[in-house]
Amino acid sequence: MEHPFRDRGEAGRLLAKALSAYAGREDVIVLALPRGGVPVAFEIARAIHAPLDVFVVRKLGVPGHEELAMGAIARGGILVLDPNVVEDLAIPPEVVADVATREEQERLRREREYRGDRPEPVVQGRTVILVDDGLATGSTMRAAVAALRKLHPATIVVAVPVAASLTCAELAEVVDDIVCVRTPEPFHSVGEWYEEFLQTTDEEVRELLARAERETAQQRR
Repeated sequence: MEHPFRDRGEAGRLLAKALSAYAGREDVIVLALPRGGVPVAFEIARAIHAPLDVFVVRKLGVPGHEELAMGAIARGGILVLDPNVVEDLAIPPEVVADVATREEQERLRREREYRGDRPEPVVQGRTVILVDDGLATGSTMRAAVAALRKLHPATIVVAVPVAASLTCAELAEVVDDIVCVRTPEPFHSVGEWYEEFLQTTDEEVRELLARAERETAQQRR
């Protein structure tokens, strides 16, 4: 029987081993979905000697049941909806629009919070490894992939420590490579596969990005 990861750091180190084929390549960049994806991606970027940045995507939670995703938004006006959730709960278009408007404001705030005056990473023609701490419905990751496609990377790789097997299979059809370390059955939530699953803070995200930037600069000397 598989045991939960100790924390996101351990999960990232295990995931990095599965991504060893991408190590040392000049064209690779690791993009984390904040906030939980950042500690995982930090370990990957460090292990494969690749730069780290964030790709800010926001889940659209069902009003009153925010933990349930009805979709997600990303830069470039990307809106991905889960038709099963929207139709099953008969969520009106105006409710979706209200939630999307609110989450877009938060997405922009986080962009400023995490990036500061640093420019957005150049991904055109590069191999992008998109990382999160796990996938349940996958709507957030699908929004990230759709937004990223608009920036014309050469290759998109999705990498997560744990995911629902169906979600992994569906995402495999829209990306160039996908690495899911564990796809347990039954799958109930991402959090149950971590012994420690505290919320990652904005401060931790900024600190890990700064550390990764320093380490990347040292490697290039």
